[in-house]
Amino acid sequence: MFIKLNHQSLDVYHAVRELTKEVYHVSTKLPTNERFNMVQQIRRAGLSVKLNLAEGSSRRSPIERKRFSEVARGSIIEIDAILETAVDLDYFRTDELSALATLLNKCFAMLSNMMK
Repeated sequence: MFIKLNHQSLDVYHAVRELTKEVYHVSTKLPTNERFNMVQQIRRAGLSVKLNLAEGSSRRSPIERKRFSEVARGSIIEIDAILETAVDLDYFRTDELSALATLLNKCFAMLSNMMK
């Protein structure tokens, strides 16, 4: 934000920013008894996607950049698994998560393309 770096101009970074915001938004709708468990975990995973993309983009080595993209993509899978559990526990219906599902798929695909 204060340091102008190349990753901020990437389409994937803009998509990941939206994903992170949507993860935080959805997490506010989880039950209060999940405040110290599922809420914290999904937020950490959402933030991890953004932070790993940003940090990886600053690496000079293509191998390192790819590794950070793999970690970011892994966090997307973690978010998906948390949401699946939330649906299984009747915290959400699948249709309530459509915006987040679209962002998850978009970011997953974009990060996968970066790893080729």
